[in-house]
Amino acid sequence: MTTLRSLLSILCLLVAAAPEGTATSTIGRLTATRIDVHAFRVVDSYSGPVSYYRLVEDPEQPFIRGVYRPPLETVTLGAEIPENLRDKTRKLRWRWRAQVLPKDGNECAPGYGDSAASVYVSWKRGLKWYAIKYVWSSVGKKGQVCDQKRNLFVVQDTVILETGGPTGQWKDEEIDPSAEFRKHFEDNDPQADVPDFVGLGIMSDGDQTHTISACDFAGFTLLH
Repeated sequence: MTTLRSLLSILCLLVAAAPEGTATSTIGRLTATRIDVHAFRVVDSYSGPVSYYRLVEDPEQPFIRGVYRPPLETVTLGAEIPENLRDKTRKLRWRWRAQVLPKDGNECAPGYGDSAASVYVSWKRGLKWYAIKYVWSSVGKKGQVCDQKRNLFVVQDTVILETGGPTGQWKDEEIDPSAEFRKHFEDNDPQADVPDFVGLGIMSDGDQTHTISACDFAGFTLLH
């Protein structure tokens, strides 16, 4: 995926995403609001003409399946965070299941920047956008942070959250968005102000390695 497309996909999340598609429940002392997978939409302006995602209405849980096949152009899906939760979300949870790892895919290696799955978490302050791209890599080092971008309008880090197999098995993730923002963009200052948490994005891609890449996405939940 080109650098320009990677950056601008994040900038377009709110334009592309639909506000509806949430359900609320209670978990312990926190309230859980689910972002329905049906709410994710193609980020049209910076995606190729052919979407390779489909909704799977599994009785256990509906999920989005992305299957990238070369030479397709990459496509990003986006969903909006409900306005009333943008400064209240304590935790973000999701599940993903890598199905096919792109050959030698490694977001931290030039020319191999493909992954079975990426989840973008984005914030906005004034005209400036911030994003962390969490990826499921084929061979990258788990925990590595790379591809850091800094300019007047866009700030972004890539984090290898998972790497390698096994494929075909769900993995559950949980992050604290505010803590992650401070860690990556505010030198871990616990008092630093955190801008509104505004959007989510997902992607599977294999355009740099020219190989198939596939993953399932489900269970996006905000705890507040």
